[in-house]
Amino acid sequence: MTAAMLKYLPNLLTTARLLLALPLGLLILREQYGGALLVGVVAGVSDALDGFAARRLQAFSRFGAMLDPLADKLLVTVSFLSFAGVGLVGWPLAALVIGRDLVIVAGAVAYRLLVGPFPFGASVLSKLNMGVQIIFCVLLLAGQALTPVPASLITIGSAVVVAAALASGVHYVVTWSLRAKRELAGERPA
Repeated sequence: MTAAMLKYLPNLLTTARLLLALPLGLLILREQYGGALLVGVVAGVSDALDGFAARRLQAFSRFGAMLDPLADKLLVTVSFLSFAGVGLVGWPLAALVIGRDLVIVAGAVAYRLLVGPFPFGASVLSKLNMGVQIIFCVLLLAGQALTPVPASLITIGSAVVVAAALASGVHYVVTWSLRAKRELAGERPA
């Protein structure tokens, strides 16, 4: 592979991860949890590799910066919808996880239309939220594919997912609402 081609490697890995959402969802819906866990592991490895490759090759791009969290969100969204579809989680939990993301996307679109461009990046709480959701998804899949997980651990995990989703969602709404208010009033953002 030439050096010019290598700069596309991180985005290719991210795109591959994005495409894993469909087989992941189908495997969960078919209750083939071992296969779903394997797809999840491959997605996790590709996530680590695309970040490593981007840093190592100095191949950062705005496209990659937007595609990477989109791939993560799509995998988590498909997982929660599929988990709810087979009864591993309740629909209210799936709706909260997905609803949080929809509120953030709607807020970002509104900010862009009403205020203007904004720096694209995840907050620390958002990264924590994503980590909690991924750990919970792995816990559910491992509990189905490998060894049963106590119901109390799933309940605690669900509560942590709810808390992280609410905390990061409220943080985004408050932070960006205040920023938009300052911008529209002509003040410089903090």
